[in-house]
Amino acid sequence: MKDMKTVAGELGLKIATDLGEITLEKVTQVGFANAQANAALIAKGKSIAALQKTELMEGEDALVIAAGPSVHRQDSAKLIKESGFKGVIVASESAMSWCLREGIVPHLVVTLDPHATRLVRWFGDPDLTEEALAKDDYFARQDLDPLFRERQLSFNKEMIGLVNKYGPQMRIAVASSASQAVVRRVLEAGMDAYWWNPMYDDYELEHGLTRRIHRLNGLPCINAGGNVGSACWVLCHAVLSKKRIGLVGMDFGYYADTPYSRTQYYKEILALVGPERLDEVFVRIANPHVKQEFYTDPAYLWYRNGFLEMAQQADCETYNCTGGGILFGPSIRWLSLSGFFELSRAQSRIP
Repeated sequence: MKDMKTVAGELGLKIATDLGEITLEKVTQVGFANAQANAALIAKGKSIAALQKTELMEGEDALVIAAGPSVHRQDSAKLIKESGFKGVIVASESAMSWCLREGIVPHLVVTLDPHATRLVRWFGDPDLTEEALAKDDYFARQDLDPLFRERQLSFNKEMIGLVNKYGPQMRIAVASSASQAVVRRVLEAGMDAYWWNPMYDDYELEHGLTRRIHRLNGLPCINAGGNVGSACWVLCHAVLSKKRIGLVGMDFGYYADTPYSRTQYYKEILALVGPERLDEVFVRIANPHVKQEFYTDPAYLWYRNGFLEMAQQADCETYNCTGGGILFGPSIRWLSLSGFFELSRAQSRIP
């Protein structure tokens, strides 16, 4: 982490170094159980490799839209709609709501997380009730999407309508780890599903989980970086063969004015260290490109560091057009969103 200035958060830095094993332990059994439950649908469906026979392979540029807090603080939607961008737009399921509300229909949506009940909310949950909201304040508490927080039931109904309307126009890359609720909703909305396996461990391990899941369904196994935003980027270059990828909403952190209580893993961190040691866990990082300080937690720091490692090995140019956050380093080119669109137009004119 020599490329960034960090403040406090010593305990968070230590936790981040051990997070690979912790994360694997947390998601392994749920992901495998979901893959087993999805096996029949996968057998009748399409592999992610089938995307290589679609028009998404045309051109060399892609724009990834993730759901970091910057998408609600920047004017990205206006720039995207007015840009005339001819490349492929790939969005995380968590950013799909923002896209559709702003009149942007992604060419490809990606879903990964195995949680049984939460992830379906991004698609509009037909089974959502006041009782369910009372039991889980995940969306009400966080600094994710303001509309999900402010008026949950009414906005959920709006999301059902939006996804039902635009679902037939979108393809979705569905990880075998996706919950039954998400899979059911995707198919109900008429989205065109393409299946893939996230890598849980080294594929070369004969008795490893990744190899077991591959034997179960035969799908390609992809190192998705542990989170859906990174997965979008990986699919752009590894499956769609894009050479230039712009990133929007890829923060991997929080703005300095965000209370700890509105961060994604606050409850888990609070239970781990108590309220007195929170400053030791949250890591503050100065972003030299915007001359602004952001902070992050061990999970997002681990994701960020993993992304930087993958970006160094990837056969593509990665441009961070987020306008904030902590994703910067030697393998990431920092560029405004309008600058990325200008670059894309210029490259498309080169014979």
